[in-house]
Amino acid sequence: MFNSLRRFVRRRFGQDRHFYCAIDDMFGFIPHNIELYKLALIHKSASVDIGDGRHINNERLEFLGDAVIESITSDFLFIEFADRDEGFMTQIRSKIVSRQSLNSIASKIGLDRHVISHATGNITQKHIYGDAFEAMMGAIYLDMGYDFANRLLINDIFGRYLNLDDVLMSETDFKSRLIEWCQKNHYSVEFRTTNDNSSPSHLGFVSTVYVDGIPVGHGAGDSKKAAEQQASFSVSQSQSVTPDDEASARLLDKLDKLDRSAHDKSC
Repeated sequence: MFNSLRRFVRRRFGQDRHFYCAIDDMFGFIPHNIELYKLALIHKSASVDIGDGRHINNERLEFLGDAVIESITSDFLFIEFADRDEGFMTQIRSKIVSRQSLNSIASKIGLDRHVISHATGNITQKHIYGDAFEAMMGAIYLDMGYDFANRLLINDIFGRYLNLDDVLMSETDFKSRLIEWCQKNHYSVEFRTTNDNSSPSHLGFVSTVYVDGIPVGHGAGDSKKAAEQQASFSVSQSQSVTPDDEASARLLDKLDKLDRSAHDKSC
């Protein structure tokens, strides 16, 4: 009874009623600290000046939300696939928490209509809504706690907007995908794989993949094929390059994480 009354009041009265309605419509609950959610909607390009040269936006919440989503997803996959190995679960988790996947979820729940951004059409803009979703999960974690965020993400959001069968059926031949992408975009690709039982992984084979002569991925496995697959997979997982390596930066910018794994093979 109290929760129903609280929802009624928050949605209809007060200067923040628009935000309460937005969170309730998207996630199905009324927040305690609405300021966290308002902050989660502010993209870096629309940062708010709070004086003394300081600006606030959703980047810190995005950082936190990224870790929360990955942790909850790992927990979900650990229980869901009790008989599968680490490599399988890592690949599936990568697909679920990819920017493309989170962008899609953000659009489906209507988050894209509420993000505050002044970004122009560039590579960063492609990820704004997925970033905002991460920030929102960070806000939910801080406001409602981990257990609440866990139930919400797995039972509600993943339950409604994630088709696990589609994720499982999507292609996982990362080497073929990388070679195909490089051929299409006129890049050379080379795998240098050696049998090295002294490697830190103790898996026997280590591989480095070079695109236009630049090393962009590394992997190890108990066979040459497995090591090269892991090296190819690592390319799509690259999050950054060293600031002084301009050649790698330009290349990885063009790859854009292999078009987010070739748009998950055209969905």
